[in-house]
Amino acid sequence: MKARSLKASQRPSVADFLAEAIFSGRYQPGDFVPKEIDLCEQFAINRSAVRSDLRQLVDVGIIERISGHGSKVRDYEAWNILDPAVTEWMTRYASPNPRIQREILAFRLDVEPYVAMTAARRAKARDLVAIEEAFEGMGQNLHKASSPEDRRLHSDYDVAFHIAIYKATHNIVWAQLSHILRPSIYLLIEMSNVSTANPEESLERHRQVMECIRARQPRDAFLAAQAVLEGTAQALGIEPGKNILGRDLGLATTQ
Repeated sequence: MKARSLKASQRPSVADFLAEAIFSGRYQPGDFVPKEIDLCEQFAINRSAVRSDLRQLVDVGIIERISGHGSKVRDYEAWNILDPAVTEWMTRYASPNPRIQREILAFRLDVEPYVAMTAARRAKARDLVAIEEAFEGMGQNLHKASSPEDRRLHSDYDVAFHIAIYKATHNIVWAQLSHILRPSIYLLIEMSNVSTANPEESLERHRQVMECIRARQPRDAFLAAQAVLEGTAQALGIEPGKNILGRDLGLATTQ
């Protein structure tokens, strides 16, 4: 593997280089990353600089230092997935990694239907306006996919749609969590919008969520939000899994 090219004024970032390799799946949990001496030679930097960069990965739980052996990638459960540095690495590097995609999707399937259900109970007029404006932006840019910038704009409106629903719960924890989760939400949205076979159907599923929230129909909002994420799973070729919250309440639709 070659180090990523950076501006001449910056020294190479071992942390970014290893984060890319780990988040993309080239190094799996349990694998050892290159030894310090090898990283020093590869990046032409001193051992102190390498240790400083490795410390960034240690501090967020991605690798652990094992005396006499080197640095090993930890299990995904140990990663501080909500740390800003980790969410940034995730957005930049995790798109080829199906395990990380599956973990994010499973979390969203467990959480976002309840968020939509709560929004259907608590949304105010300004919240409905924010949801509708994001939805309209999605529709206007649905077929403008001639360039990466056009696709990015569509995905931005899609993310704004979901964030507006979090905020419509009027719960300070959900509202703050929406900011932290934005990179991971964007990761799945960007990929699914590229790979979906029928973008019109995806847009219609989003419209159903919006209409259920506007009509104050919590149960239907739950089911509609779940359908959106099941569509995401289908577009990405990911099995949603069997342990979906809401099954015991008679709400979950996935068999």
